Amino acid sequence: MNDSVHHYRLKKSERLCSRTAVEQLFTQGQSAIAFPLRAVYRFHQADERASGVQMMITIPKKKIKLAVNRVLLRRRMREAYRLHRGELLVPALNPAETALDVAFIYLATSIEPYCVIETKMRDLLERIARHAPETPVQP
Repeated sequence: MNDSVHHYRLKKSERLCSRTAVEQLFTQGQSAIAFPLRAVYRFHQADERASGVQMMITIPKKKIKLAVNRVLLRRRMREAYRLHRGELLVPALNPAETALDVAFIYLATSIEPYCVIETKMRDLLERIARHAPETPVQP
């Protein structure tokens, strides 16, 4: 396979699944909004379990009632993140020292087109990259 294909791949190790990591993210994390998306992110010390970037996507059932529409929006958000994380987010981090947990939350009550989601995702990723620490994060 081509190396550029691997660059865009979203691996399972990049998903944020740990309950404690999610709790820490929402209690200690910073927030940024680019309507209809909100990002909650937290830089922390990299270790053998969590290095690089781990992310999760949340579409509230209260906002989007039908599961089909939540899945559609989740796919759109995941695709926008997958395509733009390499150029915006990954260069800002030193994966040996700093790790990043990020949660993307959909805020709107209507289904936005992909072009809107992609633009707002780029905006959020740029803002997160600007806040990346220059020195390693202390535990």
